[in-house]
Amino acid sequence: MSDGINLAHGIGGAKDLPISPELAIAGATAALVVSFTVLAVAWRNPRYDASTSGRPAPSWLADIVDSTWWRVLWRTFGMVLFLYVGAAAILGKDLVINPVFGVFYVWWWVGLVPLSLLLGPVWKAISPVRTINLAFAKVAGSDPERGVLTYPERLGHWPAAVGLFAFVWLELVYPYSTELGPVRLWCAAYVAVMLVGGALFGNVFYERCDPFEVYSTLASRMSAWGRRDGVLLIRSPLANLDATPVRPGLVGVVAVLFGSTAFDSFKDSTHWVQFVQGSTTSAYLLNNLGLLAFCVGVGLVFAAGTMLTGLGDDLQRTSLPNQFAHSVVPIVIGYVVAHYLSYLVEVGQITLVQLSDPFSRGDNFLGTANLTPSYWLSYHPTLLANIKVLAVVAGHVLGVIAAHDRAIRILPKRHQLTGQLPLLAAMIAFTVGGLYLLFAA
Repeated sequence: MSDGINLAHGIGGAKDLPISPELAIAGATAALVVSFTVLAVAWRNPRYDASTSGRPAPSWLADIVDSTWWRVLWRTFGMVLFLYVGAAAILGKDLVINPVFGVFYVWWWVGLVPLSLLLGPVWKAISPVRTINLAFAKVAGSDPERGVLTYPERLGHWPAAVGLFAFVWLELVYPYSTELGPVRLWCAAYVAVMLVGGALFGNVFYERCDPFEVYSTLASRMSAWGRRDGVLLIRSPLANLDATPVRPGLVGVVAVLFGSTAFDSFKDSTHWVQFVQGSTTSAYLLNNLGLLAFCVGVGLVFAAGTMLTGLGDDLQRTSLPNQFAHSVVPIVIGYVVAHYLSYLVEVGQITLVQLSDPFSRGDNFLGTANLTPSYWLSYHPTLLANIKVLAVVAGHVLGVIAAHDRAIRILPKRHQLTGQLPLLAAMIAFTVGGLYLLFAA
């Protein structure tokens, strides 16, 4: 990213975090092992069941959330924001102070996670491509839920995984990622693909293929809001997480989310920078290979950890990675917090200031141009470091709990504990590697 964004990007000088990396890694590994041991002794029966967990939300709240005016309000907000930022992208200047970059890389990518944790699947509610597809369907007199073709189930979430990889490639590898032209082109291609897909397959295309809707919906699985048969529920985040539909490509999605965040840390590390500078191969090619290796590597390690177990007669090894992929979601969220917290808070405020002046003319359309961003988090490095480490450890512990509950439901009794050991080893590897990168960047 360009200098104006890079100053606050990522974890902001993790080498100086005032915590011993050896102590943090040892503590995190111990937490995982102890968690698994306690679960093995005290958690012998599955506790989460999507068909029974949760209780209906208060009727007044359900009436609001399910009302037409509420849905229209969110769709209007999403469309107005889309048009406003679109005007800045088309008519604004190709400068780093153009708010398009902050909205694209900070609000859209990172901000979706806390919003989805608090409110549920936010992108589904505000998605401008869903709104445009709905408007087209109304004009044509057709049903936006149904397209002219049936979506192939075997594709699952693989198109979303490809879309997510395309985004992180643009952000982390493409050398002109903060020029307006490439960002405009990426967004135009995204809108075009989404509208064509919606016309062909209906709204199921967005549920399975929209990278941001899939990302937001996965993050919302760790919220307190869920649904069953259309009824709004309040339930524990882990029960909500267990209700994640098992579909092809789910491992691909979490591997891209986790692997790209890890590579974002790694590419700023001293070892990688020195390797790239000392190599005769172009930095662009090496970064491409590095990003791909991290995403594929995460997927392979996780797949191996889930497949190296004893099975009953009704399970196939190839089905296990997607069965357990939901357990990676809290890990992804933990790393997003650890890696992007100060980035979101600080650059997110700068973006709000810039949004008042979308054409870089000194305007103050939103009344936020004179706000002063707060760098309070960066001024408290000990607190920030503790939050980052706790986020990583908490994400992994919750991942172990989610995986354990799923294991004792689907694995035969003789393998319910021993069968989890390879997956526990994979999660320990993720923890050690993630915390190492957190401190090495």
